[in-house]
Amino acid sequence: MAVDKDMRVLIVDDYKTMLRIIRNLLRQLGFNNIDEATDGSQALQILRTGEHTYGLVISDWNMEPMTGLQLLREVRADAKLKATPFIMVTAESKSENVIAAKEAGVSNYIVKPFNAETLKSKMVSVLGDF
Repeated sequence: MAVDKDMRVLIVDDYKTMLRIIRNLLRQLGFNNIDEATDGSQALQILRTGEHTYGLVISDWNMEPMTGLQLLREVRADAKLKATPFIMVTAESKSENVIAAKEAGVSNYIVKPFNAETLKSKMVSVLGDF
């Protein structure tokens, strides 16, 4: 099944530059319905308002006050949100982080820095081809 490029993507990062980079990479890949949150609690609020349904969440790991891992756990614990594809972005590739994210139900994992090709391959593995 082909991915609908009109689906909404929520990107979550406390670093404005990273939000801009991910937004630009998504646009290069043909995705234009992109919303942003600057931390996990803001992202959770956006997800729970139900104003939009998100086809994908791309979240940084290290944020305050709510980390990407805490956000992922909240999303997976929420009956309405638990099926939402979730990609975690981190600067660290520590195996314990990968294990913790997998145990929490992450769909995939990207280590910074990354390019459009890497992002696309991770998205394809989670969503299917586009």
